[in-house]
Amino acid sequence: MANGTGLASVEHFVVLMLENRSFDHMLGFLYTDAGNVSPAGQPFEGLTGTESNPDGTGQQVKVTPITQATPNAYFMPGADPGEGYMATNDQLYGSEVAPASSVPPSMRGFVTDFAYTLGWQSQEGGWSIVPGTTASDIMGCFTPQALPVLSALATGYAVCDQWFSSVPTETLPNRAFACAATSQGHMDDKTKTFTAPSIFGLLGGQGLTWGIYGYDAEPLTKSTFTDIATAPGGTIGEFADFQAAAAAGTLPAFTFLEPSWPSTGNSQHPNYDVALGEQLIHDVYEALRGGAGWPGTLLVITYDEHGGCYDHVPPPAGAVPPDNSAGEFGFDFTRFGVRVPTVLVSPLIAPGTVFRVPAGSTPLDHTSVLNTVEQRWGLPALTARDAAAPGFGAVLTLTTPRTDDVLADVTVPVSGAPSPAAAKPSHLQEVQADLISRRFPPGSPDGAEALAALHTNNAYARYISRHSVTSG
Repeated sequence: MANGTGLASVEHFVVLMLENRSFDHMLGFLYTDAGNVSPAGQPFEGLTGTESNPDGTGQQVKVTPITQATPNAYFMPGADPGEGYMATNDQLYGSEVAPASSVPPSMRGFVTDFAYTLGWQSQEGGWSIVPGTTASDIMGCFTPQALPVLSALATGYAVCDQWFSSVPTETLPNRAFACAATSQGHMDDKTKTFTAPSIFGLLGGQGLTWGIYGYDAEPLTKSTFTDIATAPGGTIGEFADFQAAAAAGTLPAFTFLEPSWPSTGNSQHPNYDVALGEQLIHDVYEALRGGAGWPGTLLVITYDEHGGCYDHVPPPAGAVPPDNSAGEFGFDFTRFGVRVPTVLVSPLIAPGTVFRVPAGSTPLDHTSVLNTVEQRWGLPALTARDAAAPGFGAVLTLTTPRTDDVLADVTVPVSGAPSPAAAKPSHLQEVQADLISRRFPPGSPDGAEALAALHTNNAYARYISRHSVTSG
């Protein structure tokens, strides 16, 4: 049972981090029909419908709504956009080389960068591209009706319309910031493990419990941070284990949830099935809401990075470098990544909340989760970045937990089509298989040499499942 009010009432933080979608792409149209004002009367930095980007001829391509009737709606934008540091620079500045951090991004390079990406993917082969995909599709943004689960939680609890990824690049550096407040200078996915202290080691060292749950295999995070292996107080499990703990009210103080990583999974990585991710979000919420610990639970639904999807809000400068690590590509860690969807869910949050920090202050980013957890239990910061990050405990304004179910009348969407990438392994499957293979000595039939025989989604899934370890 929760004790106290506000942040002191939280006994269970739960973070669901999905993959590679921008704020506008998923939630930009959330309050457009209401003039971008929430039911609580708060301003919302969403789309008006007039936003645009030039194509290669200079013609303006306007944002377009993705509805349930849009062909291949749940596989939009139809291909995997560029998401690395240079691709992100191109989307933000129109150049792979970023200017000084003080120069605001124009946010005008999304269409031209997607055209470039579609071009080389088509020539290179081996990439999944939905037939008929064009560069203009990067301007597609989902309507609330197309994403009824995420949208109902965003309107029923709190949406953060100024939450930024921690660094302007791809997945693993941003997940490192989310769990350790640093990527140790790394700015791409070539580095797969991080030796910096993580939130899991910090909690365990202070006598607090933590858990990491994969979906149907061991979580990738288990192999990503080296201090997890020796951190006390931890649980490593799968989604069914999370559901059981939620039902019993025995979730740890901090839970980190992963989606399933295959191209047929529910991660929502472009161009995988977004509807499967809607089902996952629904299932996480209902597991928590139906559990004994719901009154003291705070759920954070977020995305590690924008994945090349369109957003109109320039990421701010003024980020605090986490440490003295020299950044790859000459990056100095003083600017944030692209805005990503983030929804805060708790029975102590008033409906229709738009939560942001005061103008001119350090914005919310992934390390705000760490800061809030540290505030709750009086823990030291991991790095200078989470020390400087704002927390979000102030979103908990109610003193009596709500008992309503905002998804009671929501029907989870179904794409009705197979994933266009179903036969291909996902990038993070390949990352996870590589990390697992390192547990075996050279020459072992299950070691690195075994990866050469893996060419399909199913082959990688079988290898990962066969070697998964979820006890702990």
